[in-house]
Amino acid sequence: MTRPPRFPSPRRLAMLAALAAALAAAPAAAQTSADATKPAAKPAAADATKASAAAPKPSRAPSFAGRDDVRAFVAEMVERNGFDEAKLNAVFARTRAAENAIRFMQPAPPGFKRSWIAYRARFVEPFRIREGLRFWRENADAVRRASERFGVPEEIVVSIIGVETIYGRQLGDFRIMDALATLAFDYPRRAAYFREELEQYLLLAREAGFDPLDWRGSFAGAVGLPQFMPGSIRRHAVDFDGDGRIDLRFNPTDAIGSVASFLANHGWIRGGTTHFAATLEDETRAKPAVEAGIPPSLTTLELAALGVTSPQEIPVGEKLALIDLPNGDDTTHYVLGANNFWVITRYNRSYFYAMAVIDLARALKDERPATQASAGR
Repeated sequence: MTRPPRFPSPRRLAMLAALAAALAAAPAAAQTSADATKPAAKPAAADATKASAAAPKPSRAPSFAGRDDVRAFVAEMVERNGFDEAKLNAVFARTRAAENAIRFMQPAPPGFKRSWIAYRARFVEPFRIREGLRFWRENADAVRRASERFGVPEEIVVSIIGVETIYGRQLGDFRIMDALATLAFDYPRRAAYFREELEQYLLLAREAGFDPLDWRGSFAGAVGLPQFMPGSIRRHAVDFDGDGRIDLRFNPTDAIGSVASFLANHGWIRGGTTHFAATLEDETRAKPAVEAGIPPSLTTLELAALGVTSPQEIPVGEKLALIDLPNGDDTTHYVLGANNFWVITRYNRSYFYAMAVIDLARALKDERPATQASAGR
């Protein structure tokens, strides 16, 4: 869980105010993008699933057998996890490079201007809302139990599954082994991360007793209705229907419980809010608050010193982050992210993603028939 909030020292307030004043005096010198301070985000779910539709079928691409880097990885797996060397080499001999996985992982081209309005429109739209209401109705008991057990609002759990896969309609068609091996050995920018996920996937396959070449998912190696990476499956997934196994690919009940478990394990505060409205006196003056990033670390006093306030009442001692949602050449939208906003970014580090989940959740809750809500209690 998060640590108790600490009130700012006078020295910290003075430093923030001084920095804001300096930026206001010399705005031309303060052109560093706020995005540079944020963790790298995995691709947005809609992009991932769209890319998955173009996934190549394993065929003539070269295998990973015999490569020095793969041999070194196999040796580590044998030493650290007790794998059988011959059997693991046989798995890599059947593993094929997934070139499209690398292509879909590439960052946006230079000059690309992100638009929160355009991004939001892909997720908060009639079809996804209609499917979300259907999914919620058909799985009302599991959603209710997950919310009660883990403290996460029902609509947030339903929304995440909708943003990720449109309730199982877009699960991805890459072989997970192909995607993870390709990104682990042929994508240097994130190789360390994907080698860890490849290790987690092979451990998961051994524990659950399935062939690593059998599972399919996104180009980044995410699996099932909630698009969990292998490490998240091993750490956070739960057998929520009590049938003795965890199945995120075909079992909505396990997927629902696992999403709530993930958020709770990352510090979701039961009954807490996700964000507050933000009012800025001057964007340049507020820039230090944007660049502070997440997790939330600023109090209302610190934010006020930078010209950032809210029309809403904020609890005393609440730690916040100033979240910027750019709109290309149009006006940037800002909100004050609370702890639970930060928790959603543990699922996907994009601010756009977190806000889309929140807005879809609100739309689902607003559209849910009163009779359905009463029946779910």
